[in-house]
Amino acid sequence: MAQTQSIGLLRPGERNQWVRLRTLTWLRWVAISGQILAIAVASVGLGLDVPLGLCSIVIGAAIVANLLSIFVYPENKRLSETEAMLFLLFDAAQLAALLALTGGLNNPFCLLVLTPVTISATALSLMPTAVLGLFTALVTTILGFYHIPLIDASGAVLQLPEIFRFGFWIAVIIGIGFLAFYASRVMAEINSMSDALLATQLALAREQKLTDLGGVVAAAAHELGTPLATIKLTSSELLEELEDFPELAEDARLIREQADRCRDILRSMGRAGKDDKKLHTAPLANVIEEAAEPHANRGKTIHLGLKPEANAPTEEPLIMRRPEVIHGLRNLVQNAVDFSQEHVWVDAFWNERTVRIRIADDGQGYAQNVLNRIGDPFMRRRRAESDRRPGYEGMGLGLFIAKTLLERSGATLSFANGPKTQAPIARRGAIVEVEWPRARICAPSSESEGPLGENQPF
Repeated sequence: MAQTQSIGLLRPGERNQWVRLRTLTWLRWVAISGQILAIAVASVGLGLDVPLGLCSIVIGAAIVANLLSIFVYPENKRLSETEAMLFLLFDAAQLAALLALTGGLNNPFCLLVLTPVTISATALSLMPTAVLGLFTALVTTILGFYHIPLIDASGAVLQLPEIFRFGFWIAVIIGIGFLAFYASRVMAEINSMSDALLATQLALAREQKLTDLGGVVAAAAHELGTPLATIKLTSSELLEELEDFPELAEDARLIREQADRCRDILRSMGRAGKDDKKLHTAPLANVIEEAAEPHANRGKTIHLGLKPEANAPTEEPLIMRRPEVIHGLRNLVQNAVDFSQEHVWVDAFWNERTVRIRIADDGQGYAQNVLNRIGDPFMRRRRAESDRRPGYEGMGLGLFIAKTLLERSGATLSFANGPKTQAPIARRGAIVEVEWPRARICAPSSESEGPLGENQPF
């Protein structure tokens, strides 16, 4: 069920101007502080011969760049992908220059060249990250050949054996690729889940607004019922008394017709009352019917069934009528109707501990290789036609919304395929089972027994 178009979520390629300049500037100040501390310890504490003048110029360039960022741009400045890439390229070049002055690959701090690439992988798209990764790999390779060696107080050159330098270079190159890929995949999952959760919240908010709107309209219908009935009665009496005055009688008839029209309009716009406490709960069958109602006239037959389990109370459960439950079930029914051949079954079961709803269809079911991923948001389309359900063009967001909303109500969901059979009418397609503990879905006894109290206005 492709719902992203109606919700208007960002697509992966559209994520730009998400990184604040202030954030990268602050991170650069941390890096500058670490560089100054490392140079001071190496020069004073360890007695190494460090070119302090050149190192000061390189660190000063970073300080000047940060000061320009602070004074030229506002604090709330957000960088485009190109601007963020250039910012990180400067950091990579500055760090490479500092390493070239302090031993190159012999300097253990050479590992820090991975930092800009990792930041890019978490905040930017593939292209800027690839550019930054290639640049970092290039400067790391250059550092292996061209650098000022580290010299201790006795004049001895401090350098690793050639085999270790080569291994260190290989480790850095592999680390650039691995960390970039790892960080980008994790952030892609986080962004995907963030979008999907936003879609879930919007869907729930929409369902709640529809529920509230129905209550407001029906409250108006209830309150206006008496004056409309009075208008209709009065106009009918006037119509009888004005039989000898055709023009006036026509006006009285028009008043009566318009009163009937007002009644019909209010009746059609909503069935709930004010914030009617009675509508906070409903029989299980009524909730299922309300969820399936929008898909009842789509050319498929929806079979509803109530089946108490063995030794279960025969009385139908009275459950909480929550928007997330209705919307979640509605999405599951829609999915079944979309992919069924002719029939959809919605069966409810209950016992003393649980309430279950099973939704099945007579379609071709789920592809075996996606069964374990059902409910994940933004599932990619499979390359082969056989890898997805026939007619499937969405990204799995609808099922994710349904799963998230129902789990929010305390339910657990399981997905399976029905047994393959040649019977003309059989539950051979996809099967979704939703199960709640009775304590999480059934109405408390205080709401199902005794007076309800005053209804509350919206």
